[in-house]
Amino acid sequence: MNHMQKAAEVLAEARRIVFFTGAGISAESGIPTFRDKLTGLWAKHDPERLETADAFRENPALVWGWYLWRRRQVTVAQPNAGHHSISNLADAGWDVSVITQNIDDLHERAGVDVVIHLHGTLLKVKCFACHRPIALEPEQLSISTEGELVEPPRCSRCNGRARPGVVWFRENLPEDAWLSAVRLVSTCDVLISVGTSGVVRPAADLPEMAIRANATVIHVNLEDVSLGSDREIMLLGSAAQVLPELLRCLGVRE
Repeated sequence: MNHMQKAAEVLAEARRIVFFTGAGISAESGIPTFRDKLTGLWAKHDPERLETADAFRENPALVWGWYLWRRRQVTVAQPNAGHHSISNLADAGWDVSVITQNIDDLHERAGVDVVIHLHGTLLKVKCFACHRPIALEPEQLSISTEGELVEPPRCSRCNGRARPGVVWFRENLPEDAWLSAVRLVSTCDVLISVGTSGVVRPAADLPEMAIRANATVIHVNLEDVSLGSDREIMLLGSAAQVLPELLRCLGVRE
């Protein structure tokens, strides 16, 4: 029996399935990962440096403009076959939830009902000072050119600068999102880890938590990221290729 057939048999017997997704699944929709080198007018900047509170303090117009550019990338991107396979599995009757490290809304647009964003979302804005949500008009979230410096709007309550509603480096994950993720992983039958690097913690600990809870972990990745447990199945390939094939083995229509 090959790994794909084994994964299909495990899923056929499962009731609760949790997908844990990372940058790899969104990269197939044209959204760069934060480890990709920036291009064009952003090429001289380090994306890991821009994703910090310190960078925002030093140059808020630079960071806000970069996030508006990233937001535009997300709005024009479309869910790929990997995203749609997850919603198709739910439509076929399985109890499916998604925990994602991604800050886009491609899972929601593909039709997934339960999505926990561990690292926040580009589509929300909050105050850098008081952390309250900020509602902005569409024209305040648009950008005309790549590399444009844009002064962030101000909070109507405290006059603090608006910042993207994402988790920056050295910031804690939202507690409610993390607790919800741990609860799902602790009670699932199968965790399917898709396109995750396995290095960003604490999110990277979720597959190990699932194994300790006696769930089977199915990895979908371009390289072997398995942890060495006999409760793991490694499926090499992209999400847009592997997940539709896995559904076909299950007899689920696309």
